[in-house]
Amino acid sequence: MDIQLTINDISLTVPEGMSILDAARTINIDIPTLCYLKLNEMHYNNNIASCRVCVVEIEGRRNLASSCSTPVASGMVVKTDSLRAIQARRAMVELLLSDHPKSCLTCAKNQDCDLQSLASELGVRHISYEGEESEFEIDRSSSSIVRDPNKCIRCRRCETMCNEVQTVGVYSAVGRGFETVVKTAFDLPLSQTACTFCGQCIAVCPTGALTELDQVDKVWKALNDPNQFVVVQTAPAVRVALGEEFDLEPGTIVTGKMVAALRRLGFDRVFDTDFAADLTIMEEATELVHRIKHGGRLPLLTSCCPAWVKFFEHQFPDLLDIPSTCKSPHEMLGVLIKSYYARTLGIDPKTITVVSVMPCVAKKYEAARPELAQGAETADVDIVITTRELARMVREASIHFDHLKDQEFDHPLGESTGASVIFGATGGVLEAALRTAYEVITGETLEKVEFEVLRGMDGLKEAVIPIAGRDYRAAVIHGLGNARKVLEKIQAGESNYDVIEIMACPGGCIGGGGQPYHHGNLDILTDRAGALYREDRNKPLRKSHENPAIIGLYKDFLGEPYGERAHKLLHTSYVGRKKI
Repeated sequence: MDIQLTINDISLTVPEGMSILDAARTINIDIPTLCYLKLNEMHYNNNIASCRVCVVEIEGRRNLASSCSTPVASGMVVKTDSLRAIQARRAMVELLLSDHPKSCLTCAKNQDCDLQSLASELGVRHISYEGEESEFEIDRSSSSIVRDPNKCIRCRRCETMCNEVQTVGVYSAVGRGFETVVKTAFDLPLSQTACTFCGQCIAVCPTGALTELDQVDKVWKALNDPNQFVVVQTAPAVRVALGEEFDLEPGTIVTGKMVAALRRLGFDRVFDTDFAADLTIMEEATELVHRIKHGGRLPLLTSCCPAWVKFFEHQFPDLLDIPSTCKSPHEMLGVLIKSYYARTLGIDPKTITVVSVMPCVAKKYEAARPELAQGAETADVDIVITTRELARMVREASIHFDHLKDQEFDHPLGESTGASVIFGATGGVLEAALRTAYEVITGETLEKVEFEVLRGMDGLKEAVIPIAGRDYRAAVIHGLGNARKVLEKIQAGESNYDVIEIMACPGGCIGGGGQPYHHGNLDILTDRAGALYREDRNKPLRKSHENPAIIGLYKDFLGEPYGERAHKLLHTSYVGRKKI
């Protein structure tokens, strides 16, 4: 049923149940918000109306109403820009600022903070309310996320993402009145909780209350150390998002400029994580075929996402034998740089610093896992920075990004196929694996390499893929809440899948917690995914097993896929963890 109402003297008709905020947006009337967050593609809203910034005046009502939580009504007359509403908004922002640190210039979210932007928009130049400020301890316990409750505005967006979307359940509002703050259970440091470090709380936090652990200074220190040979690698999803930090349109492919910028920063070699994505497919596809032929445990679950790995270690420790034992691509490349490539150059692996540029903050945690090291002193990857951190380094170095001429990755660890590029989008890992698994199983050429049924933003996609007279049941999942539903079916013996790809973040790595902020606009993720598929189509080789550098690596160093040396260097193990 449709409802007719008037907003700012404009008559309109909208569906029953729609909020005033959404109704106003249909006629391009912008009502400021802070706590509100609408994730259409994921079917979740955060409209708890805690900030009161979106208040409007409704004719016939004494009190102002929060537009995000008030549904439209027939004949309703709304004023979004009345003097009373504007003054109330300013007062709410001033109240928030009165209990907020004044360290904007040094804050990680400076110029990317919704509270800062709104204060500027409303012309707040002084704060009328003075008094006591909250004082909480900053949590720097994890290797991925810094939590500063002093900057929390109680919007509870992080709660929505963590508890409803990801179903991890780390955050909850605690206390009353002035003492209210979003905390972990028992006020534990994040490192002692079931946090997966997916970073989706960072992605939606409107202030600097949640940020990634900054490792830029470590990179500068390594680059300025004459005794270190510093190698950098870049993930597939970075090249289609980095440009946004320099005002380019979402989905702009900036691979060549990114490589040029990294060389200007002083890295000794610039490699492509896509190379290791091809390698991952060789190992993972062979592992799948091996399980099928030898009656191994199915389904095989992909293991490229460290946040998803930590999720099942906490939540489903009885299923540790199901995920693939393959390391993630950047960890594979890290160990190869410190073994195969170090031997090629004739240098001591201990003098090599490997830096990974990732769309993900969980990769910081992953790099610190003791299982991902060759001995106590040699981690596979030494430093992980996000797409945002790389952009900051480029700006610090006064590099004019859009003026750079395209350059190519270094070889041989920079060669890749189209299959590796699509790793950055949900469904891409499984699609790439099927391209190789098909030809390994059948011995025939796969003419049509696109598996469109595995693409898109649906939280769960299912497909039956016929190969050599057998139907392979596959599933693609993004978002940990969706993963939980499927894993519970596996626990109950109700699943008949052969292979499942799981990514923690919306859209896969393109929506990672370390990517440029999308501010709730998930259309940006679709643009990024489209760019990855375009790059795949433009590659001369589109199957991982056709990569000549990968073929040479197995011939000269690794031996057979899933063989003894490959297993020692490229595979890992998992541990059961407590839920708290």
